[in-house]
Amino acid sequence: MNILERYHAMDYGPAPEARNEADAWLAARDFSKALFIGGDWKAGDGKTFDTSDPASGKLLAKVSDAGAADIHAAVSAATKALPKWSASSGYSRAKVLYAIGRAMQRHQRLFAVLESIDNGKPIRESRDIDVPLAIRHFIHHAGWAQALDRDFPDQKGVGVVGQIIPWNFPLLMLAWKIAPALAAGCTVVLKPAEFTPLTAILFAEICQRAGVPKGVVNIVQGGPEAGAAIVNHPGVQKIAFTGSSEVGKIIRKATAGSGKKISLELGGKSAFVVFEDADLDSAVEGLVDGIWFNQGQVCCAGSRLLVQEGITEAFIAKVKARMSRLRVGSPLDKNTDIGPLVDLTQLDRVKGLVAEGAKQGAVCWQPDVALPSTGYYHLPTLATGVSPANILAQEEVFGPVLATMTFRNTEEAIELANNTRYGLAASVWSENVNLALHVAPQLKAGVVWVNGTNMFDAACGFGGYRESGFGREGGREGMFEYLSANLPLGPVVKPAPATAQPVERSESDVIDRTAKLFIGGKQVRPDGNYSLDIATAKGKLAGEVGLGSRKDIRDAVAAARACRAWPEATAYNRSQVLYYLAENLSGRAGEFAARLTELTGATAKAARDEVEQSIERLFLYAGLADKFEGRVHQPPARAVTLALHEPVGVVGIVASDNAPLLGLISLVAPALAMGNTVVAVPSEKYPLLATDLYQVIEYSDVPAGAINIVTGRSAELAGVLAKHDDVDGLWLFADAETCARAEADSVGNLKRVWTGNGRSLDWTSAEAAGDALLRRAVEVKNVWVPYGD
Repeated sequence: MNILERYHAMDYGPAPEARNEADAWLAARDFSKALFIGGDWKAGDGKTFDTSDPASGKLLAKVSDAGAADIHAAVSAATKALPKWSASSGYSRAKVLYAIGRAMQRHQRLFAVLESIDNGKPIRESRDIDVPLAIRHFIHHAGWAQALDRDFPDQKGVGVVGQIIPWNFPLLMLAWKIAPALAAGCTVVLKPAEFTPLTAILFAEICQRAGVPKGVVNIVQGGPEAGAAIVNHPGVQKIAFTGSSEVGKIIRKATAGSGKKISLELGGKSAFVVFEDADLDSAVEGLVDGIWFNQGQVCCAGSRLLVQEGITEAFIAKVKARMSRLRVGSPLDKNTDIGPLVDLTQLDRVKGLVAEGAKQGAVCWQPDVALPSTGYYHLPTLATGVSPANILAQEEVFGPVLATMTFRNTEEAIELANNTRYGLAASVWSENVNLALHVAPQLKAGVVWVNGTNMFDAACGFGGYRESGFGREGGREGMFEYLSANLPLGPVVKPAPATAQPVERSESDVIDRTAKLFIGGKQVRPDGNYSLDIATAKGKLAGEVGLGSRKDIRDAVAAARACRAWPEATAYNRSQVLYYLAENLSGRAGEFAARLTELTGATAKAARDEVEQSIERLFLYAGLADKFEGRVHQPPARAVTLALHEPVGVVGIVASDNAPLLGLISLVAPALAMGNTVVAVPSEKYPLLATDLYQVIEYSDVPAGAINIVTGRSAELAGVLAKHDDVDGLWLFADAETCARAEADSVGNLKRVWTGNGRSLDWTSAEAAGDALLRRAVEVKNVWVPYGD
């Protein structure tokens, strides 16, 4: 046999990573006392749970299981530590974060081995990706801690933060959560997943060594009961959760009305789109990373392969050939590509979904690769002939299963990619960068990788749209999740009376005083043909307005969704229209001031001031429409990340009675400035100020459907907006009960909800305008664009 023949005949031999240090660490600890609370190790109430090696099923440790009393103790410790930690200088916090990162570097091999034996991921991934990136987050956020006052003026840490992380990236998710929280001056109670608690326990030891003050970081292991205790604890001001969409909805509902800030990074069904001009070999390697990284147990896994028809046969052949060379085996073997799934329950779930997908018509192919005799292994699986409605195309499998579909042209590719209730990530493969950057903004995903996949960095935000959750982790936008601005509060909003107050009617020479609804650019009668009497400040009839209903809200939402001219307009064009609105409102300032005085009893001067402030606010957002822009991040890789500001979509707005004109415009204007379309419910008591705006809107070049106004009972219409799955965001200033109910009702599509929790804002204040509202009006999409050979 010559040298060339020997070269081609060579196979990989075993290259095991030593685990003796990890075994020694395990043997030296009493994991029944593994709750890290107030800087000390505690046993809790004596209960424990097992954590096992998924490659063998063997027990690794019996770990203390936190109960409600333990969670309370942890929150109390965090509360006690909060004043001193939040008052410490940014430099002091930066030194602690840096010390954590450096201590992790000194023990990174131990972290990597523990992660692989507890989770099952190949050592190459934990060693080369998870642990270095976790360290990067702490060192990166040390810089944010020191720059906090400069880069986030008028912002402060939210307080005590409850954090719940999953088992697929135990250490990395911990870093994503804890690093920005500490940088912001928050204290933390973190619960790791019960399948994978070990690296969190090692991290707690690192906190002791790095000089983290007692109570600043508390780590409590446990199951769903511990998680629920964190979510429901009144001493927690923010919940940060990564996990399934189902649990995310439970958390959203549980926190409704509590005033807690929440961020949810949930499931995904990411599209991996391959155009016919792509480098197919590179795309195949990207696909391996996209779906078989961490056995497919990745929320942003590229689990839906969309291939252009002309290259399907050639590309699938390359994929099958590559799958046949994937090495399935021990996670501690440095040559392993695919390790075991985390647990038997996860293995059974993946098998069940594959079987159901096959029953629904998918052809499931697996390479002829031997599986280890022990452990929770599943072969990489390619499903072809998948219909868009197949369970493998719609449900998050969270395993090494790839569903394949084909498309004919760019428009069909975008439609298929967006045919999901999720919106976490996507990959676009094309040698034509113009095509890739044409497609990326049209994909409903928080992260889009061009000619790459699974690229992450602490400087770049990560998070989703739709049922993939809301909020961002990493980068500047991730810091905002742990900060709050003190918006000036207005009066408490009282519920509207159950029965209408009598209105004095008098003879008038006016033929009719009934205002209609404003939907799709037209004044229309309410579907139910009912109206409400609106009284002047003296109790006399000022006019009547349509009593909007569920059907009217549906029509308004449909009109807002159909309006493509506004979100597709340039920021400069939107700016011009908002300026024109201000100009035309200014031309009728006297009329609106008189109406304010008539309805509210305000003095002539106060009424004129509110109208002038409304015009000024329109001017403000007109000017900011083309200035509140995204950023370009430069991660430590040969890539740039475009952090694009995109409109949330259809935004429902429910205004309160205080400052009825200024309050409505202060909400509608920033939403419009960022390209959203709006369904507005104006003040229930003073809606004629909104109906008087119809003519101003009509002759100000506002596209039909960009602004829709439905008058009626605020609480009832807010509930309809909250439940409507085609509404993407809801801004609500109503009584506390209505706000809480709307937050709970929003779980259908996990829309972004901003409420005043029963209070209005002081709309006359400068703090109630500007960037604070514009940030709520945008989604940040991070598009990764690699460069170089």
